Amino acid sequence: MPELRIDPFPSAAELTALFFAAWGTPAPRDFTPILSRSLTHIGAYHDNQLIGFVNVAWDGGIHAFILDTSVHPDMRRQGIATRLVREATRVARERGAEWLHVDFEPQLTGFYRACGFAPTKAGLIKLV
Repeated sequence: MPELRIDPFPSAAELTALFFAAWGTPAPRDFTPILSRSLTHIGAYHDNQLIGFVNVAWDGGIHAFILDTSVHPDMRRQGIATRLVREATRVARERGAEWLHVDFEPQLTGFYRACGFAPTKAGLIKLV
């Protein structure tokens, strides 16, 4: 069973490798400025290798936002993403968030509902 670590600050190389495997995102980038402003982020590690990740951004008040839920394709269907989101939810609540938001594609509706999320009529505008 993978170990969950709270606020592990994985290296850019670790996150880039995971995001590339999970999403095909090729561009390396420094995530330090993003993670340093997050309410929390959770990493899942197997044999000391990052195989899952979720970030919780926030507004500095009571609203927090699930971002970047990712699990390496070789490790999917083992409940890792569910554990990541549930741990992120627990830590966000513990750190003062009262609302936890998530945007997701329609095929992930069942997953996020199973994690306790309910649909809302929030608006969204794509800026790029």
